[in-house]
This record gives sequence, C-alpha cells and structure tokens, in this order.
Amino acid sequence: MNLYRLEVLGFAASLAVLAATGCATKNYVRTQTAPLVEHTDQLDAKTSANTQQIRVVDEHAQAGIRQAQSAADTANQNAQSASTAAGNAQTAALDVVHRADSLDSVVKGLDNYKPLANATVTFGFDKAILTKDDQAQLDAFAAQLGTQKSYILEVTGGTDSTGPAQYNYELSQRRADAVVQYLASKYGIAAHRFYLIGIGKDKEVAPNTTAEGRKQNRRVEIQLLSNMSSENNQTASSQAGGQSGR
Repeated sequence: MNLYRLEVLGFAASLAVLAATGCATKNYVRTQTAPLVEHTDQLDAKTSANTQQIRVVDEHAQAGIRQAQSAADTANQNAQSASTAAGNAQTAALDVVHRADSLDSVVKGLDNYKPLANATVTFGFDKAILTKDDQAQLDAFAAQLGTQKSYILEVTGGTDSTGPAQYNYELSQRRADAVVQYLASKYGIAAHRFYLIGIGKDKEVAPNTTAEGRKQNRRVEIQLLSNMSSENNQTASSQAGGQSGR
C-alpha cells in the first residue's frame, strides 16, 4: 500500500471520528437543554397567567375605586344640598325678623310691655360667633320663655369703637343674627317675636378707652318683654267665664 493511500484512509478515519463525536455532542446538548427549554416555557406560561391575574385584580380595584368615588361624590352633593337648604331656611327666617332702630318705631302699645328678664353675651374682637359660655347663657334665658304667651324679644347688637361706623353697624347686626338663629333653631321661637336692633358703636355700656370696656361693648343684649295688657285681658276673660258658669 502506497503512502498516498494511507493518507486517504487516515483522513477518512478522522472524518468518521469527527462525525461520531459531533453526533454525540449534539445529543448531549439536546439532552441538557431540553429541560431548560421546558422550564423556560413553564415560566413564560406562569408569567402570562400572573400578568393576566394582575390585570384582572387591577381592573376590579379600579372599578371599586370609581364606585367608591362616585358614592363619595353623591354623598358630598347631598351634604351640600342639605347645607344650602338649611342656610336658605335660616336666611328666610331672619328675613321675617323685625329690624328697626328702636322698639318705639315698630311696636304698638309699647307702654303695655313689661320687661321680665334679660341676658347679655359678649364676642371676641371682630367676631360674630357664639361661644359655649354664650350658648349656656342663652339656654338659661330661654328656659324662662316656656310660661310666657304674649311676649317679644328685643335683641340689640353692639360693637366697640374700633373701625369704621358702617362696618360696625353690619357687625352688630351679624352678632344679633347669631343670637336670633340660635334661639329660633334650638327653641322653636317664631321669627315675628324677635325685634332685632343693630346699634354699632353708638350706644356704649362701658368706656372704649380700656380693653375691658371694649369687651363689654362687643355684646348682644336680649330682653324679654311681656304684654301685660293682653295677659290681664286673658285673666279677666277667664274669671268672667268662671263666674258665668256658677
């Protein structure tokens, strides 16, 4: 056998070895990677399922949020409507309150009215809001109204001397309004019984030169006046009826 033939046979043998080795390598790679590919496919499936579940949960959450927001908006609108209605009712009640500079100009037969009780509440600087102490004083005052029939309430608001006169007139009115609103809403006192007078700083009850004096002038005075002539007429009618029945 010559040298050339031996080289050819050697080369063929090498190719056979390489081919056998390549097949073995491919089989090995395929054996090792198959589980990885399968595991990756499982992860992709789980990821897709989780993504879908997250999307569903998010959609439900968003729907719940929208529903809760809608309910909150509806409740807020109802509260605003109720507040507006209450405000309109209070405004309407105050509109029918008698407003005047003095009782003499609006009350007929004022001489027949006798003062029975009074109360005074004071306010902070530039304030028209009743404190708890003020409300307690008004409660004590209102307790005396249960036995009265023909009566009126004179409500006079005042301020100290600080600030413009027109502003003080308006402030004194707001303070008197606060008292009227409290008594009318809590005790059901008819609006026509109130005679509201705002005097601003015109009628001081203490010197405005001191802090204590200014505090006393930032007030609302409430006076209970009873129509004695009306009560006397009722008493006389009652007595006459009793005598005629004997």
